[in-house]
Amino acid sequence: MALTKVDQTMVNDQVFGRRNVVTNGGMQVAQRGTQTGLGATSAVYGATDRFSIVTNGIAGRMTIEQSTDTPSGFGNSVKLSCTTADTSLAAGDYLSFSTRLEGRNLQRFAKGTSDAEKFAVSFYVKANANATYVCELYDYDNFRHVNQTFSVTTSWTRVELSFPADTTGTLDNDSNLSFAINIYLHAGSNFTGGTLQSTWGTGYRATGTDNFFDSTSRTLFLTGVQLEVGDNATPFEHLTFGEELALCQRYFH
Repeated sequence: MALTKVDQTMVNDQVFGRRNVVTNGGMQVAQRGTQTGLGATSAVYGATDRFSIVTNGIAGRMTIEQSTDTPSGFGNSVKLSCTTADTSLAAGDYLSFSTRLEGRNLQRFAKGTSDAEKFAVSFYVKANANATYVCELYDYDNFRHVNQTFSVTTSWTRVELSFPADTTGTLDNDSNLSFAINIYLHAGSNFTGGTLQSTWGTGYRATGTDNFFDSTSRTLFLTGVQLEVGDNATPFEHLTFGEELALCQRYFH
């Protein structure tokens, strides 16, 4: 059988190699198991490794668990379920579902330089009812962020978001926290009281988000989380369970 040589002009990290800088985006690894009553603690890891709940001042409570309800091509998702409602939002209240990234894995974005690259974020979501939430990229090294709303329906859909390049503020090249993807599900007026920060800066972070805690029937399923260089999202980069587990074990404690 004849072999075809790959055209080198087509080879780039948008098509080949490890495009996704998010660990466990397919929610395969869940070393902590189901977590209940979450909401009171300011930051706690949930069921699926590398993803956490970050809160402030909320009365609502939730359960996080690994689920087998998924879109085609996936074996697992993470399920968030409201167990105690909170319809009275104080100004400083917020809830985000987040994954945090070390600077050493983000140098490919050339952030803070004249060669800065755009950020493509994608994930699959489903809920018990239609809702709007906010996705944020947050630069912890320079305290800058950029945000976009997205829609959720009762069917699995893939959200694809393109965030602008940022020529201000380089990311540290070390193993410390440099960056996060935050999904805002609940927020008070300190975060929603003005125009959403849709370019890199320091403005309002959750304007337009619905309240996940408005009813105990609220659920949210999420999987296939990917962050990569470029204008457009590419198909989710699946790793084997063994690869994902090894990557998660580096952080798990």
